[in-house]
Amino acid sequence: MLVPRGVLRARPTLASASRETVTLEPNLDSPRAIASLIDHTLLKPEATPDDIARLCSEAREFGFASVCINPSWVPFAAEALAGAPVKICTVIGFPLGANQTAAKLFEADLALSQGAQELDMVQNIGALRSARLDLVRNEIAALAQLSHARRAILKVILETCLLTDDEKVAACRIAAEAQADFVKTSTGFATSGATVEDVKLLRHTVGPSLGVKASGGIRTLETLRHMVAAGATRIGTSSGVAILQGLDAAAQTPAPLHPAKVPGGNLDAY
Repeated sequence: MLVPRGVLRARPTLASASRETVTLEPNLDSPRAIASLIDHTLLKPEATPDDIARLCSEAREFGFASVCINPSWVPFAAEALAGAPVKICTVIGFPLGANQTAAKLFEADLALSQGAQELDMVQNIGALRSARLDLVRNEIAALAQLSHARRAILKVILETCLLTDDEKVAACRIAAEAQADFVKTSTGFATSGATVEDVKLLRHTVGPSLGVKASGGIRTLETLRHMVAAGATRIGTSSGVAILQGLDAAAQTPAPLHPAKVPGGNLDAY
């Protein structure tokens, strides 16, 4: 069993305006509340400028928390979203996490200088699994320090499908000790994405002190609601528009009639 140095402890609140209060019970009947949970995501390597422009336009229209894009698109998105409340989120060390720390720091620094406000970094998965916990902790701490100095937030992608439960717990504790803002389930590029069980485990481990981002395979309103009920405070998905349209469709569907009001449904009522 992996046991990281130290214990999970509550993190001090920073003065940074980018800090978020962890809210575990949002109104999931409200389109605005649901949109505010979603990182509107497009990380496909074949994405074109038209695709990213459409992503940014949808984020403006629906009020998503952020657009989550590959680093090369950060300047484009910064221009497209100028003046909008939508944050620009990009990925660091993506999707494998096996880059050297210096490379991740350079990539993060460049992205922040070009307009990124949230960074989703992939932890060094192999280092965690081989119990090189100081390497994992120090890397996350360096990226957290850089992010917070630039009034940005840091999410740590654990890639839960590649970890045992003990490793997931250790990774959460390390992320908390290193002053990350979120733990995140998945890149969406490994063998599977978020599960309700993993989100529950991550939330149980970090308590209310960190955000939990569920990502990978979340395509419906029902799945989003299950993830939030399990403890997710942010959802990474490329299906945000469809999810909100699903909410609209549900609101417009009339409730089924009571059997007593249906001819033949209750003979004693006729």
